[in-house]
Amino acid sequence: MSRPSTDPVLEARDLHVSLGGSPVLDGVDLRIAPGEMVALLGANGSGKSTLLRALLGLIPLASGEVTLLGSPARRRAGHDRLGYVPQDSASGGSIPATAREAVAAGLLGPRTWTVRRSDRRVQEALDAVGLGDLAGRPVTRMSGGQRRRVMIARALVRRPELLVLDEPFAGIDLPTQELIAGLFRDLSASGTTILVVLHETGALAEHLSRAVVLDHGRVVHDGPVSALPAQSHGDDHDDHSGPAGHIDECLGQEIHPA
Repeated sequence: MSRPSTDPVLEARDLHVSLGGSPVLDGVDLRIAPGEMVALLGANGSGKSTLLRALLGLIPLASGEVTLLGSPARRRAGHDRLGYVPQDSASGGSIPATAREAVAAGLLGPRTWTVRRSDRRVQEALDAVGLGDLAGRPVTRMSGGQRRRVMIARALVRRPELLVLDEPFAGIDLPTQELIAGLFRDLSASGTTILVVLHETGALAEHLSRAVVLDHGRVVHDGPVSALPAQSHGDDHDDHSGPAGHIDECLGQEIHPA
């Protein structure tokens, strides 16, 4: 019987990134093993969101290497095995899609052009984030927290091997945070690897494998949550570049479910 792979799901080596001529990431090393749930923390402007986009091959590297699901990230070879929720995903856009249609779009890709609205994976993903009874509601008529949960369901619907989320609890009330935290715990226990940017460890604290803290583009802590340095872990609102809509750029297509 073959043994589970111990190769990293995600690995960065000596990563350097500059944006607008200014260095943002400075020699970042990161290795995430299968099934780990790793939190990425840091103060405003520390480089958290930039690091996520660099790891996913969405922005160019000044130097260094990133391996994602066994292939160089720049090749996008493993993106059909990836779920990604960027920080700005709660805007919902202006397309009057229902929650069901928005989540179904997560199943589209280079080899899948249409998706049945009745696909059971779509309803299962909406149920998992507590929105099963709102499947037919237009996303534009949802609150910011509900839209955030739709985008999490959209990332989950393809049952990814690697789930990457940037501030998934933003705008979500505490009971729902606990529901989502339990979902992430179960996913990690079943072998899904999770990398999540957090403002604070909060509802996920007891489920995390470890925490990584960035400070001015450098890793200053990579270890147990219990050993975190005392510092502010603010949102990374000033750490964005490039056009919005990274979900479609990275994983999806326009919403055309059959």
